[in-house]
Amino acid sequence: MVAWLWNVWKGNRLQATLNATIGLLGVAISLLTVWAMQRAIDIGSGAREGSIYGAVGIMAALVLCEFAIGISRVWIKNILGVRARNRMQQHTLARLLRSEWRGREAMHSGDVINRLQTDVNHVVNFLTETLPSTISTIAMFIGAFFYLLQMDTWLAIVTVGILPVFILLSRFYIAKMRQLSRKVRESDSVIQSVLTETMQHRMLVKTMEADEQMLDRLEDSQSELRQRVKRRTAFSVTSNLFLNTGFSLGYLIAFLWGLLRLHDGTITFGAMTAFLQLVYRIQGPARDLTKLAPAFVSVFTSAERLMELEEIPEELQGDAHLLEAPCGVRFENVTYQYPQNPLPTVVNATYDFAPGTCTAILGETGSGKTTMIRLLLALITPQQGRIAIYNGEHEQALTPLHRCNFVYVPQGNTLLSGTLRDNLRIGAPDATDEQMTEALQTACAQFALELPDGLDTTFAEQGGGLSEGQAQRIAIARALLRPGSIILLDEATSALDADTERQLLDNLLRNQQRTVIFVTHRQAVVDYCDHIIQVE
Repeated sequence: MVAWLWNVWKGNRLQATLNATIGLLGVAISLLTVWAMQRAIDIGSGAREGSIYGAVGIMAALVLCEFAIGISRVWIKNILGVRARNRMQQHTLARLLRSEWRGREAMHSGDVINRLQTDVNHVVNFLTETLPSTISTIAMFIGAFFYLLQMDTWLAIVTVGILPVFILLSRFYIAKMRQLSRKVRESDSVIQSVLTETMQHRMLVKTMEADEQMLDRLEDSQSELRQRVKRRTAFSVTSNLFLNTGFSLGYLIAFLWGLLRLHDGTITFGAMTAFLQLVYRIQGPARDLTKLAPAFVSVFTSAERLMELEEIPEELQGDAHLLEAPCGVRFENVTYQYPQNPLPTVVNATYDFAPGTCTAILGETGSGKTTMIRLLLALITPQQGRIAIYNGEHEQALTPLHRCNFVYVPQGNTLLSGTLRDNLRIGAPDATDEQMTEALQTACAQFALELPDGLDTTFAEQGGGLSEGQAQRIAIARALLRPGSIILLDEATSALDADTERQLLDNLLRNQQRTVIFVTHRQAVVDYCDHIIQVE
């Protein structure tokens, strides 16, 4: 875990270094302020000679320096801090997108979103702010201790003598808080998951009149969170009460010591004030250092949760292998079994989707059609047998690097929020307006060009405002902008009327440079196909 945190820190060295530098400057200004205050009070009380106005001027200059340091801290936190969080979110999301597809995902999408937001913030804040401030805190502690040591040896020793006790107790505190914080973060993720699912399926919830059930489910999750937060808070409050009692006792001892020396005339009133200021500057950093325990607990918990996201193996990475059209795909005795299933889903499958042909894959629900799609897209790898992609000149074993050869249209509404142009360019970022217009016409989606803002028309989530058939046709147009020559359609015409479906099929099959594979239940689609595969 330490090595993982170190790698993350290396990407944020600028912000961490700036925060550490500003923190050390703040320590110097703070100790100079103690000296300036002692000097000003001694001049005002007649214990030493000097100009009162000059002494106040020095203090004013130090106050201005503190203002400048405070502004710098805010600027660095708000500008560089946001950039650091954004960078880590992008890195983690990119790692997730490059990871192997695992069938049924082990983590709920709401849990993953919670980790990408909350846990990333915890890690970045710790590495760029908490750790750099720790350097200045330690510097303040050491500087104040030696300043007090040269003024009064015994008071300095007594002030720091109680700290080892708290350091020993912190080991138990960290272990317990880590356990409690982990449970709180898990409850946070459960709540995020409930909220995400409810909003994603709000139409189902409304039509099933399940409002109260979902609210009860949310309340149960929130109640569990409250109980866990309550237990963590009770432990934290008890620990802090013990800690603050020790610090308060130390401050009272210092105050009494200063009063006795002031009464005996062995120190000036300015020195008495400096005593209290220095004791505060010793205890303040010591108190801050004890607060590092919860910070370490939080960052370790968040780091563990983010590292779990990176434990999923990556797919094969490298340059895409785009074959010259038309391409075909061949299954040779392919068998695949999901880890959670007792029996294989695909057994000894041998199929040849020849270049330029049109094939319909038929089968009952659960027969393995979806698994075949995943095998074709190299989302999963056969446990036995081989899948090859080929054209007239080359044949290669199918890998994720060949995914660029496929044009895939999944079933259901897959439009994203944003403009029509944004949706069409998901698979082809450099597509021109002319290419997008041609793809929309091929997909029988000319209606989109007649919308008030044309390609700049903005859609809500899942193309809000469009019918299912309209959303399907835009999704097909989006896929057609891809360079691949193998078109894979999974029930992609299920929401179309018969005439539109026939026109779409005519458009798709007009180009003999493409291999078309339909997963369908519709007879109209089957009638257009050269070959039929019945999956048992």
